[in-house]
Amino acid sequence: MLEFHYSMNNQQPMSEEQEVFLNHIQKKGLKRTAQRDLILDVFLRSERHLSNEDLYRLVQEQDASVGQTTVYRTLKLLTEAGLAREVRFGDGRTHYEHNYKHEHHDHMICSECGKIIEFYSAELEALQDAMAAKHRFEISQHLLRIIGICAECRRARKQKANSDTGFQPKVRTATGRGFR
Repeated sequence: MLEFHYSMNNQQPMSEEQEVFLNHIQKKGLKRTAQRDLILDVFLRSERHLSNEDLYRLVQEQDASVGQTTVYRTLKLLTEAGLAREVRFGDGRTHYEHNYKHEHHDHMICSECGKIIEFYSAELEALQDAMAAKHRFEISQHLLRIIGICAECRRARKQKANSDTGFQPKVRTATGRGFR
């Protein structure tokens, strides 16, 4: 017989991620709560890299009674369940991203605006595997962060430098007699 679990707030069948989370907390002897369900739902709907504080603010918009400690503990449970993964971008905060059935990827981080660009490179993966084999090293996981300046910040930096120096690019204008 097929058994369905339903979300607490409505009679919709639970998503696969909700089922994974429910199974995980039950194995830990914890109860399913509306607050945990809300935190999971908000996390799953966001495609951003969220810090604990970011997720707390988003959850607060929907239920001001949810405490920051509850959000933090639930993020730890999501990580343990394999639904979230901790990532660090060098800003001193831990961020979380979706992990369940998401393909491996690496990150480029803009050191000026904080923009995060996810990318995958088969060539980099092959190079990492070759280096590990060369050194007889068994990879259990890897994290690649490339830190630099994104195109938008470089463009803004160039525009600011041009305006600070008074440099004005020469523009040729068309007149009735040609260019001047």
